[in-house]
Amino acid sequence: MIPATFDYVRPASVDDALRALADAGEDAKVLAGGQSLMPLLRLRLAYPDALIDLGGLDALREIRDEGDSLLIGAMATHHQVMRDPLVREHVPLIVQATETVADPAVRHRGTFGGSLAHADPAGDLPAVALALDAVLLVRSARGEREIPASEFFVDWMTSAMEPDELLVGVRVPKLGAGWGVHYEKFHRTAQAWAIVGVACAVHRDGDGVEEARVALTNMGPAPVRASAVETAVRGGPASRDAFRTAAAQAAAGTEPPTDLHGSSEYRAHLATVLTARALAAAAG
Repeated sequence: MIPATFDYVRPASVDDALRALADAGEDAKVLAGGQSLMPLLRLRLAYPDALIDLGGLDALREIRDEGDSLLIGAMATHHQVMRDPLVREHVPLIVQATETVADPAVRHRGTFGGSLAHADPAGDLPAVALALDAVLLVRSARGEREIPASEFFVDWMTSAMEPDELLVGVRVPKLGAGWGVHYEKFHRTAQAWAIVGVACAVHRDGDGVEEARVALTNMGPAPVRASAVETAVRGGPASRDAFRTAAAQAAAGTEPPTDLHGSSEYRAHLATVLTARALAAAAG
């Protein structure tokens, strides 16, 4: 299908992009890698008056060390993020999850920030950002603000950003010594969206668990932290039996959808099984 008519803008700087967003109002769409937006345009599920192409903003592709955290530019591609030595060393959970995103062609075009701004609950990276306590940096002509991942994902494909705001980067706290991570994903084919996914980070203290972070993919209209699981494993033994017991609470407080790929009950069962696996793998 042919997309609806729209104005095309390719800004040369972030300030130019912000001005274009402010001028276009609520009927503008931002094009980063385009791997999610282009299909929506072709099917006329999205029909913006203006399309703002960020492809020329190389300043937003930088990944840099900020001491206790990494700053990942919103336009860094999945391929770039997966292979960056800083990301691999300090936040390997991002690498594990990104390796499961679609296929190499998509990973070369799709962007880290685009995946988060799209706010698809079936996407892999929103849950990872939630588990890592990431902070998303957004900017507009009015200024810049920081939005914790716990507040960024509001509803199905809806974020806390205003229409004139642009995601420019993501600050991710480093995981130090003692942390283990794992991303467990169940999907029908290698390139499909997750039916359910689990992003997990575990900090061990000897044979016990000092802290655990667990976030779920596609278990509601937005990614969700499995708080009951985190509480259940904290201070307990790092054993498979303990993890299975805690994982029984993985679906508590979630709203898993029912669709062609599975019922809500099926997803709740998957969340239990995959959470136990993810905890065990992250704990080593």
